[in-house]
Amino acid sequence: MDQLALIIGLLLATVVAVGLGDRLRLPYPVLMLLLAAALTFIPGFPDLEIEPDLILPIFLPPLLFATAQRSSWAVFRVRWRTLIMLAVALVVISTAVVAGAAWLMIPGIGVPAAIALGAMVAPPDPVAVESVAGRVHMPRRLITVLQSEGLFNDAAAIVIFQAAVAAAVGGTKVGPDVVLQFLMGAALAVLVGIAMGWLIALVTRLVTSMVARSAVTLVVPFAAYILAEEVHASGVIAVVVTALEMQRHARPQDAAERVTRNAFWDVVELLVTGLAFGLVGLEIRHVIRDEGAEIFGMIGVAAVVCVLVFAVRFLWLAVLALGARKRKNVLQPTSLKEVLILTWCGMRGLATLALALALPLTLADGTPFPGRDYLLVIACAVLLATLVLPGLTLPWLMRVLKASEDGTAERDAVRLLAARAQAAAVAALKQHDLMTDLPPEKVTLVKDRMRRLHAELTDGSLRNEPLAEKRQRGRELAIAVQTIALDAARQEVVAARNEPDMDPEVADRVLRQLDLRTMVMPE
Repeated sequence: MDQLALIIGLLLATVVAVGLGDRLRLPYPVLMLLLAAALTFIPGFPDLEIEPDLILPIFLPPLLFATAQRSSWAVFRVRWRTLIMLAVALVVISTAVVAGAAWLMIPGIGVPAAIALGAMVAPPDPVAVESVAGRVHMPRRLITVLQSEGLFNDAAAIVIFQAAVAAAVGGTKVGPDVVLQFLMGAALAVLVGIAMGWLIALVTRLVTSMVARSAVTLVVPFAAYILAEEVHASGVIAVVVTALEMQRHARPQDAAERVTRNAFWDVVELLVTGLAFGLVGLEIRHVIRDEGAEIFGMIGVAAVVCVLVFAVRFLWLAVLALGARKRKNVLQPTSLKEVLILTWCGMRGLATLALALALPLTLADGTPFPGRDYLLVIACAVLLATLVLPGLTLPWLMRVLKASEDGTAERDAVRLLAARAQAAAVAALKQHDLMTDLPPEKVTLVKDRMRRLHAELTDGSLRNEPLAEKRQRGRELAIAVQTIALDAARQEVVAARNEPDMDPEVADRVLRQLDLRTMVMPE
C-alpha cells in the first residue's frame, strides 16, 4: 500500500510541478526531479522498488508512442540524414568515448560494463528537450533537429546496452556482430510495426465506439514493444513505426477520434514523464544511502564523464555544421551559435534512467555486476548535469545569444498552407454537383464559410454560432458543404506535408485545426 500511495503522490506532484513550472518558466521534469530528490531525505519516506526488467517495458512504450504520434513518414523522408548522423552516429561515438574513459578510470569495471555505461548516458531525451525549448521560443528549425534526433536515438542506445549487459553477464566480449544485430533487429521491428499499424487500422474500421478505438491506442505501444522483444527485434523501433503507420492510415472522417486521442495522450505523456523523473529523484537517494561516504570518491570520475558528454556532442555538431554549410542542409546546425544551443539541449532523461535501473544486480555466476553502484552514480550525475543545469540556464543562454524568435516564420508558413487548403476546398466545391443548382444567396453563404475556414486555420480560433443562427443559415447545406470542403482541404495539406520544402510540423498544425473544425460542424 505504501508503494501505491507513493506512486499516486508522484502523479499528484507532477501536476503541481507543471503549475509551478508555468509560473516560474521552468521545465516541469527538472522541478519534478528536484522535488522528488528533496522528499526522499525526509525521515521515514517510503521506498519504491521496481524490478529492473520492468523499467523499460513500463516507461518507454507510452512515451515513445506519444512522441512518434507527432511525426510521420514524411518527416522521416525529409530528415533521414539528420536521423542517421544524430540518432545513430552520435550515440555510437558518445558511447565509445565514455566507455573508453570509464574503462581507464574505474578499476575492474571491464569493457562490457564500460560500454553499458556509455550507452546509458548517450541518448538525449526528446520529452525533456521539448518541455524546455517551447518556453524559450527556440527557432522552429532547431526544435526540428532535436525532434529528429529523438525519434530513434533510444533504439541505438538500447541495442548497444543490451549487447553489453549480455556480454558482461555471460562473460563474453562485445564484437562487431552488434552492428548486424542492430540492423536485423531494426528490420524485423519495422515489420512488426507495419503489422501492428495494419491491425489497428482494421480494428478502427470494425469497432464503432470512439472511446474503444481511442482506448486501444493505450494497449498498442506495449503490445508492439513486447512482441518485438519476444522475436529479438527492437521494441523501440517497433513502437515508433506503429505510431507512424497509424498516422499513415488516418482517415478524414476520424477527426473527432484524433482530437480525443491527442488529448488523452497529452495527459498520459505528462503523468508518465513526471512519474519517471520522480523515480530519478528516488534513485538518487538510494545511491547516496548505499554508497555513503564512498560517493565522494566517485565524483571526480562522474565529473569527467559529464564533461565528455558535453564535449563529444559539441564537437560532433560542429562537424555537422561545417558540412551543412556546404550542402545547405537546413536540418543541421549551420553556425557556432546553433551548435552551442543544440549542445546545451542534449538533456538526458528517461532512457538514461531506465537503462541505469535496468542494470542487473548479479552476473550469471552470482557475483555482483561489476561497478554497478559506480555506474549508477555516474548516470545520476550525467542526468543532473545535462538536465538541471541546461534546464535552468537555457533561457539565459538564448537571451545572451539573441537566438529566440517570435514565431513569424512559422505563422507565415501556416498562412500559406491555409491558403492552399482554402483554394482546394473552393475548387472541390465548384466541381461538385451540390453547387450547380444553388441560388445566389446560398452561394454567398458558401463563400462566407470558406473565408471563415481560412481564418480558423490561420489563427486557430473556432467560432460557435448560436443555435438559432445555425438553423437560419441552413443546417443540412452547411454540413454538406463543410464535409466536401474539409475533406478536400485535408487532402491538400496531407499532400503538402510530403513535399521536400514543407515543414511537417506546420502541416500537422493545420491538420489539427482541420480536425477541430470538423468536430464543431453544425448538427
